[in-house]
Amino acid sequence: MTLSVLIVCLGNICRSPMGEAVLKHEAEKRGVAIKVDSAGTGAYHVGELPDERTVATCKEHNIAINHLARQVQQSDFNDFQYILAADESNLRNLEVIRPRSSTAELRLWGSYLDNKPIPDPYYGGITGFQRCFEQCTKLSSAFLDEVEGK
Repeated sequence: MTLSVLIVCLGNICRSPMGEAVLKHEAEKRGVAIKVDSAGTGAYHVGELPDERTVATCKEHNIAINHLARQVQQSDFNDFQYILAADESNLRNLEVIRPRSSTAELRLWGSYLDNKPIPDPYYGGITGFQRCFEQCTKLSSAFLDEVEGK
């Protein structure tokens, strides 16, 4: 069975597309069949490529990234097994729009490791994107450890 995961942040150009790329890469290294996508709770950047710093950080680590920003849709709550929010604000926004018929497990991504949110690196420099990458890598491993153990 293929694991399906949606990673969510606010605008879908920094944290979540990086998380999507990293989780896919980490799953492939383990031989885990996975479908990963990402989306934003806001529509600020719909149709845009990831932030150039996101792309540069992924490329620096030889991680392929190919995504156009999109907003979370009602269908996502049934199309994915897991919806992982980058921070508490986005988790609350997801809980508000979550349909009653939702089958997805909705959690803070950090809940698989240390309950820490992924800080938004958008308004900072490249260092924030590098920290985001490191956090996405650790969270991907922790998430895969838990779901593979189920």
